[in-house]
Amino acid sequence: MKVEEIKPYSSEGEKARQVEAMFDSIAPAYDFMNRAMTLGIDRWWRRVAVKMVRKSHPRRILDVATGTGDFAIDLYRKIKPEAVVGIDLSQGMLDVARKKIAKRGLGDAITVQQGDCLELPFEDGEFDAVTVAFGVRNFEHLLQGYEQMHRVLKPCGMCCVIELSTPRNRVVRWFYDLYTLHIIPWFGALKSHDKSAYRYLPQSIAAVPQGEDMLAIMREAGFNNCKVKRMTFGTCSIYTGER
Repeated sequence: MKVEEIKPYSSEGEKARQVEAMFDSIAPAYDFMNRAMTLGIDRWWRRVAVKMVRKSHPRRILDVATGTGDFAIDLYRKIKPEAVVGIDLSQGMLDVARKKIAKRGLGDAITVQQGDCLELPFEDGEFDAVTVAFGVRNFEHLLQGYEQMHRVLKPCGMCCVIELSTPRNRVVRWFYDLYTLHIIPWFGALKSHDKSAYRYLPQSIAAVPQGEDMLAIMREAGFNNCKVKRMTFGTCSIYTGER
């Protein structure tokens, strides 16, 4: 089954609307669950991705599916661009992001807004870099999402995508499946009271294109010099490409 067909609540209806409702539901518990699910390693993954983006010296960065703003804040703190703009479907997640940004006194540098990644409300070539952290598997149409990110990039601009992935090693995969298919859904339901959200997570990770398959979609969207860096026994992949 394609990742676009994996939906949080029902096989009927638009994926985007279900994803929006899901993240609105789990927004208060999202940061805690993100740390717990990845054992805190997600911070390291983002640091590695920030270093990759920093090499392109971007002045304006768009963070797609910005969620609660962690990656947007990391990007600004480590790169110090002129501006970071975050966009997300979920108002609940953005409410959390705005509080974080205000608490850190970064309101003049980082702005966030609600919007659809499949119809980005920005001009062609408006950004030097576009990033996504753990969000592309939630796109209703993956290729269209990449095409939009390609459109808003300046020539030679960089796209950087962090996404969870499934390990290849059979021993690691056994422990990974035990953790993602059983422990995470149980713990997620206990903490967030939304069982469907944390059943959707491992299903969407298993279904999202990975490795060369993801790079092929990026190339189809128009990106060049596409590469993948696998992290932590293959449980995370960082994809990069250039316009």
